Formats: sequence, C-alpha cells, structure tokens
Amino acid sequence: MQIMPLRYTVTAALPYTNGPIHIGHLAGVYIPADVYCRYLRAKGKDVAFICGSDEHGVAIALKAKKEGKSPKQVIDYYDQIIRNSFNSFGIAFDHYSRTSREIHHKTAQEFFKILYDKEIFEEKNSEQLFDPEAKQFLADRFVTGTCPICQNPNAYGDQCENCGSSLSPTELINPKSTLSGAKPMLKKTKHWYLPLNKFEDFIQKWILEEHKYDWKPNVYGQVKSWVTNGLKSRAVTRDLDWGIKVPVEGADGKVLYVWFDAPIGYISSTKEWANEKGLDWKPYWCDKDTQLVHFIGKDNIVFHCIIFPVMLKASEKYILPENVPANEFLNLEGQKISTSKNWAVWLHEYLEEFPNQQDVLRYVLSANAPETKDNDFTWEEFQARNNNELVAIFGNFINRVMVLSHKYYNGLVPESGKQFKEDINILEEMARLPKKIGDAIENFRFREASQKIISLARLGNKYLADAEPWKLIKTDPERVKTIMNTALQISSGLSILCEPILPFTSVKLKNMLNLDHKTLGWDTIETKKTLLHPKHLLGKTSLLFQLIEDLQMDTQREKLKKSALDNYVEEKKLSPLKSKTSYKDFDTLDFQVAEIIQAKKVKKTKKLMKLTILLGGEERTVVSGIANDFDEEELIGKKVSLLVNLKPRKLKGIESQGMILLGENSKGNFVFIGPEDKTIPSGTRIK
Repeated sequence: MQIMPLRYTVTAALPYTNGPIHIGHLAGVYIPADVYCRYLRAKGKDVAFICGSDEHGVAIALKAKKEGKSPKQVIDYYDQIIRNSFNSFGIAFDHYSRTSREIHHKTAQEFFKILYDKEIFEEKNSEQLFDPEAKQFLADRFVTGTCPICQNPNAYGDQCENCGSSLSPTELINPKSTLSGAKPMLKKTKHWYLPLNKFEDFIQKWILEEHKYDWKPNVYGQVKSWVTNGLKSRAVTRDLDWGIKVPVEGADGKVLYVWFDAPIGYISSTKEWANEKGLDWKPYWCDKDTQLVHFIGKDNIVFHCIIFPVMLKASEKYILPENVPANEFLNLEGQKISTSKNWAVWLHEYLEEFPNQQDVLRYVLSANAPETKDNDFTWEEFQARNNNELVAIFGNFINRVMVLSHKYYNGLVPESGKQFKEDINILEEMARLPKKIGDAIENFRFREASQKIISLARLGNKYLADAEPWKLIKTDPERVKTIMNTALQISSGLSILCEPILPFTSVKLKNMLNLDHKTLGWDTIETKKTLLHPKHLLGKTSLLFQLIEDLQMDTQREKLKKSALDNYVEEKKLSPLKSKTSYKDFDTLDFQVAEIIQAKKVKKTKKLMKLTILLGGEERTVVSGIANDFDEEELIGKKVSLLVNLKPRKLKGIESQGMILLGENSKGNFVFIGPEDKTIPSGTRIK
C-alpha cells in the first residue's frame, strides 16, 4: 500500500531567457504542470509549484554578442516577457525566480562544493580551442566551420544544423572563432567532470527496475537507451565569462556549466519562496515524505532522469524525483516548431490577439497533448475544438440552464421534488467524475481528463434535450423544478471539475452561479448531494465562450505563410550561385534513375537516413540527411535521381555510394528531384 505524501514539490522546466514562450513549451511542460498542481490544491494538498528563468550559458552570451547587448540586458528583457505571459495565462506558480539572483549563485556554488568536498568529481586536463585574439577559450557554439559530413560551411562546433550530425569543434574544416574571426588554437585547460559511469548501477536499479511500470514509456525508453549505450563522465565547468563562478582555487575564468546550474535553480527558487513565506525549505527537498515531480519536455529527459538525480544522490542530502512525466514535441501545422525561423505560436502574441481566451488554448493543448508521441497543432483544430466543444457543448449547456433558471424562477434555485431515474443517474455519474478525472491527472493523462470534463457537459445537454423543460413548464411545472435543480447541480459540479484545466472559466462560472469559491472543493462533489441549495440566488448570465471566426484563423495562417516565405527568401539570399563550370566538367557527372528499396534512420543523428538503392541490378547504400522530412515507410519504392560516380565516403561509419538530388520547397522541406514517369526503370541514365 502506497503511503500518501505529506507534501508535493512540483517543478516545471526553467524556461531559457533567450526568447519568449511558445505553444510547444506550454503543451510539453507548463500546462500539464499547472493542471497537476491546481488539482492537488483542490484536494487540499501542501504543494510548492516551483519555476524560474534559466539565465546562464553560451546561447545567451552568443545572443548578447549578436545584438550588441550585455547578457544582463538580454535576460532582463526576456524574463519580463516570460513572467508576464505566465501570469496572464494563469500558470499559478507558487514561486518564479531567476538563476541570476544571488541566492541561486550561492546555492549552486554550495552544491558544487558538497560534491567537490566528497571527491565526487574527476579533474581532467584537456586541449580545447582558444581564440588568440580574444584571449578566451571557446565554447563549442563560438566556433563555426565546414561540416566534415555534408560540407555545410556554417556548421557549429557542437552540431551541424544542416545534416543533424553531432560534432566536436576540432572536427570542423577551416574553423574560426565567432568572437574575432581568428583561427582557433588548441590550449590546455582544466575542468571538473561528473562521473556518470560510476552511477550506472544506481540508475539501473532506481529507474529501470523500481520505476519500470509507473513511469511513462517514452521516458523509460530514453533512459534505458542511455544506460544501454553506457554513461560517460560529463564536464560540469567550462571556460566562459557569463555564469556562476566555480568556487574553488585554480578555477579563474571558469563557470558552472549551465546544465549543472539550471536544475539547482529549483532548489534556490524554493529557498527564496520559503524565506518570503517564513517557512523551512528543507522539508520540500530533503524529507522522504515529500513527493518530488519534474515536468519537462523530451529534450530534457537525460538531465532530469540521469544527470540531476545523480547529483542529488551523490550529495546524500536531497530526495529523488518520484516521477518525471516528460511530454514529447508539439509540431505546428505539420512542421517542427522553429524559433529561429519564427515558425511558432508565441504566447505573448496569442494573449494580445485572443484577449480573454486563455482557456481556449489551455483546453486545446490539453486535449491534444503530446503525451507519449509527437503531436500536431493546427489552427483548424483550434477553431473546431472551441466552436464544437467549448461553445456548442459546455457553453451551450450552461447558457440554457442559466437563461431558463432566470426566466422561470427569477434566478432562485428551485426546490427539487421527486427524482426520476434519469435525475439520479446523471447526479451519480457526476459524483463518480472527481475520482475518474483525478486518477487521469495523477497519472499524467491530461487528454483523458479534458475529455471527461466535456463529457459531463455533454451529458447535461442530453439530459435537458430529453427532459424538454421548456415544453413541460406548461403541463408539469413541479417536474421542471426537479429538472432545473438537477441541471444547476451539474453546472456547479462543472465549475469545480473544470478548474485545473479551465481556471478562468471556473471563476466566471462560479460567479454566474454565485458560488462560494472557498467552501466547495474537489471532494464536495462526492460528499455533498446538494451543491446549490433551494432559494440560492444566482448571479448574472453571460456567455462562457465566444465563437472563433474563419477570419481570425485566416490571419494566423497568413502569419505562418509569411514566416515560411521570409525563411525561403532569406535562405536564397544566403545561397549565392556557385562559380561557373564548363560543360566538359558537368559531362563527367553520371546521373541515373534509382529506386529506394530500404530506408532506416541512422542512430544518434537527427537527420541522417540510410538508404538501400536499386540501380539496375545493383544494390547500393546511400546516406542522406532527409530523416526529418520523410518517414521510412513512405520512401520505399520511390524513384529518385542519383549521382552514381561520386567518390564513396563514410558518414557515421557507413560508406555512402552516391548522392540523391534534392530541392527545397517554400516551406523549407526537402523534395526529391526525380523522374515524372514512374515506369522508367532504375539504372536509366539521365541525359
């Protein structure tokens, strides 16, 4: 039997302050975390919902350099946007801090010292790239050059964004510093490393055995993959002038790596909150009777399921998370959200363009949450769920109940008479819903929870449609009193049950019903047969939701089209014509029609796909950076144009024997340059 925790510490991933919040962040982290905490509070639980701005790291330093600002100016600007957006959207943090604050610097340094004094870290000397002109060691992102895999001339020192390959700066061809443009040189430097490999047994037992059945399969699978491939030591410090100074001798010019400092931000934010409330912070992080839950996106699974738990375990001071319910990614209109390409729905813009419609977005992103696999947001679905579910079902039911109650009884709740079977059945169904919705939320099934709320409104509509009180009022007014009393009890139940997902709607509905916000909690629906007593005076009637018109959706789609066009034009600007060549040189290239017969993604890469190509009677292997644009299944049988006499070369250990011709459409997606006549046999020479 599981013992109920005395308190909950719930964290939401610290948003990085180099840009605003978009719907991917909301769907992946902040809405599910907020729903979970609102539900726990409704149950009367002791909850600390903690977050804050993540304000260190190379990306912020790089953005500041590009914009000619100080890092402090960058983080102050975006912290304000993010903070205001969360407040306006109803994300009810108990505390939202910043990692630039002194309390965080002190907490992170103390954490480092605990592990340092316990001799957990490994000290290693290594050669790293150094800018001789700027006289500074270079983080991977401060080095650019030509990708050795795909020849992209603008690859970063950690990754090529063209082919998706993970790189090290020393692999780049013709590397240069983004600080000065100088060619970097190798120079010795010392850093401290967290030996994750020494904690493999701990991770194996704690997650892969003890949490095999209660953690989400997407999270469990990723952790298992990391452990199976073997954990390695990871640097916790780096040479940089923006961040938290390493608090030991011989660490001049070094700061804590942002991935090490950021999760400690949960602890420092809790400390700050407790200090303001006059509470002791330690029970929320050190007491075994506390349940710790991390809400994160899929790109942060390794940090919250392996690295941060290892840090907590090694400290021998802090509790471990009970669950890490990471969501997958949310795409936008069939494409991956890209902040750099402005392919996103930004929260602060949404709040301006859809005033007083926070709950519409909260509902749609809950109903369509990417819980175990990537999902897609479309404006068409947004409009449909609002108009067909929130307006036509939820809003319609409440409006009918309120209008009829004011019309028949001047806004006073009527006395219930004899209850028929249909009255009892719907009230009993409502009484079962708190547990059903609660179970869904406690097990991080927010899509299910959202639909159970709508299902009650749907039942209410059917109940009224079947009972037809507008007809019975003339022949059986006493029966109508019972019907309307029942409908008002359902309306009251809805005002309570919808609060975690639809907090603004809940407040509005409670005001319409003139309900006491404090006395009616989650469990009252199960324990109290009557939520609204006879002669209770209702408030004024107003519409809960508004129809969203086609014109509004057209405006949003046009914004995205403009972003796609701008990106296309910009890419064309960045892709000047290559130098002229002769026909003789071109004639040496041998292009032939080929057919793809097998396709498989290359492990540990984002874009590479291994293709087996049929060329006449010959099979060849070709590696192509198309994994983000095509599924394996849809490639089978496709006719393509292949450069067949290209010198073979190895990509990620696989010998590629040719190159497929591809182009880009206006959306930036790859398309094949292939034969129109699909009957043309493979091996046919293209002339």
